[in-house]
Amino acid sequence: MRPGRPLAFGQLRSGAHSAWLFGLPGNPVAVMVTFYAFVRPALLHAMGAQQRTLPMLRAVSAEPMRKKPGRTEYQRGMLTPLPDGRWQVRAIGNQGSGVLSSMSQADGLIVLHHDQGSAEAGELVDVLLFDGLV
Repeated sequence: MRPGRPLAFGQLRSGAHSAWLFGLPGNPVAVMVTFYAFVRPALLHAMGAQQRTLPMLRAVSAEPMRKKPGRTEYQRGMLTPLPDGRWQVRAIGNQGSGVLSSMSQADGLIVLHHDQGSAEAGELVDVLLFDGLV
C-alpha cells in the first residue's frame, strides 16, 4: 500500500501479561493511512464494536489519477457536490507521505484498489470519508 510502509503488528508477552504492538511508519500521512486502515479496525474489534469500517462513498473523478496495478494507493482528496446529487473528487496538493498541508485540506482518502490501474476523469472511485474522524 502507498503510503503506509513499513508496518508491524504483533503481541508482546511477559509471563502472564501481554500487549498488542502496532509499529507505524515514520511519515505523518503514512501514519494516518495505516492507522485508519489497520489499527482503528483492530482496536474497535477488541472493544467489541459492531461498526469497524470507515464511511465510504463513490465519487466521480475530476481528473485522471495515474496508478499501476499491484498495490493499493490512497490519495488525499477534496469532494465537491455535483448538480445531479453525486459527488466529484479531485486529488489535492502534493501527495508525498510527509506533506501535511494537503491532508489538512482533504475531505477523505481516494482509494485506488490493488488490482485497479489508473482512473480516468469521469470514472467512479471510492473515497474513505474523514467526517467525524479528524
